[in-house]
Amino acid sequence: MNQGQFQQLKNLMQNVQQNDTSALRDQMVSDIYARTEEIVAQTVTLPENKTQLDFDRRLDNVLTSRWLGYPIMLLMLGTVFYLTIAGANVPSSLLADFFFWIEGYLTAFFAWLGTPAWVHGVLIEGLYRGTAWVVSVMLPPMAIFFPAFAILEDFGYLPRVAFNLDRFFKKAGAHGKQALTMSMGFGCNAAGVTACRIIESPRERIIAIITNNFVPCNGRFPTLITLATLFMGGAVGLAYGSLVATAVVVGLVLIGISATLSVSWLLSKTLLRGIPSNFTLELPPYRKPQFGRLMIRSVYDRTAFVLKRAVIVAAPAGVVTWILANIYIGDVSILQHAALFLDPFARAIGLDGYILMAFILGLPANEIVLPILIMSYLSTGAMTEMNTLTELKNLFLSYGWTWLTALCMMLFSLLHYPCGTTMWTIAKETKSTKWTLVAILLPTGIALGVCFLVAQTVRFFGWV
Repeated sequence: MNQGQFQQLKNLMQNVQQNDTSALRDQMVSDIYARTEEIVAQTVTLPENKTQLDFDRRLDNVLTSRWLGYPIMLLMLGTVFYLTIAGANVPSSLLADFFFWIEGYLTAFFAWLGTPAWVHGVLIEGLYRGTAWVVSVMLPPMAIFFPAFAILEDFGYLPRVAFNLDRFFKKAGAHGKQALTMSMGFGCNAAGVTACRIIESPRERIIAIITNNFVPCNGRFPTLITLATLFMGGAVGLAYGSLVATAVVVGLVLIGISATLSVSWLLSKTLLRGIPSNFTLELPPYRKPQFGRLMIRSVYDRTAFVLKRAVIVAAPAGVVTWILANIYIGDVSILQHAALFLDPFARAIGLDGYILMAFILGLPANEIVLPILIMSYLSTGAMTEMNTLTELKNLFLSYGWTWLTALCMMLFSLLHYPCGTTMWTIAKETKSTKWTLVAILLPTGIALGVCFLVAQTVRFFGWV
């Protein structure tokens, strides 16, 4: 073999290695499993499991179908959100009534003690009301969403979701396991970031960590669901309101997934270049969900954990917000000064200064953004009794809200920087200041850009 032939063969091998590795590996895995099935068929008798195996295969042919798999995924997601939206309104209202009933007795008790007005303001109007709002808004949706999601997980459907999404993550230059870590992010982005340890490649692990924030965690779902119910669902009346709100929330989730794939592709072509890794995902058998165990696990391991974290953060945040709203410089409170300073920029992206200030003060946890905003809007700097969604919508409308304001707030909530807990987890997992800053600044820039484009486009065409 002369030098020219050797170089030609070398180039051919490089092309095969770069372009055909995935196809070659898939063929090898398929051949291994085909040969394994032949050996099993010749040597093993499974009379009791044959029916189960046939059932699993028939179901997989539908749930992982190239044509039916994705519509079924959307239907499952929409069903979970519909149950959450339709089922959470009444319990939320009852909880709000209960907490504000207790507040009346607490206020009477403070009056009996003769405490100064500022003590009552800090402890009741700041700490108690902020915490009560977080619990009444977050607990009912979580009590429905987490068990429903856990049923799909226990049934064995989530690995099928990862299987369906694997090809999209491959095309984005990411690892197929990122579909699993992304699913974890729906519960908590910090947990999703920690779950990225299952990805062996350091490059692809960093991509998964940076982009996990684009799927809405449980702390953001109450904001998305509340605003979609008030402004999108409320625009069509009670008959179809829940369906429209569900469609909006599902659409936002799809936007988050699209952002995850797009940013993964961008990172794989720029800062984190490389060839995507391959992995073999074995689909577990379907199981009958153990509802008793699921309820206990959902309540204690997920609902109680997230709610406890939200309350711990919401209590001091309510105090800080009350203080900022009740300390005046001239005739304007500190909170109003900050909101007025931010207002021109916030208006350009479809928000207002108070909304942007609520996101800044809500940095410790996404759960407290909406309570801080409500508290900030009130002239006294205290949260009034918002016992119904109608009263809450009237409050927003009195400050000039339109459907565009609600949409831009939902988009910003979906795409903006991670919460404080997730930031800390990213720094711990990456052990890099550089990648932590990228994980903070990149989604923030995207959120600002998307909201600006949406707001300016809607205003240009005069749709508001």
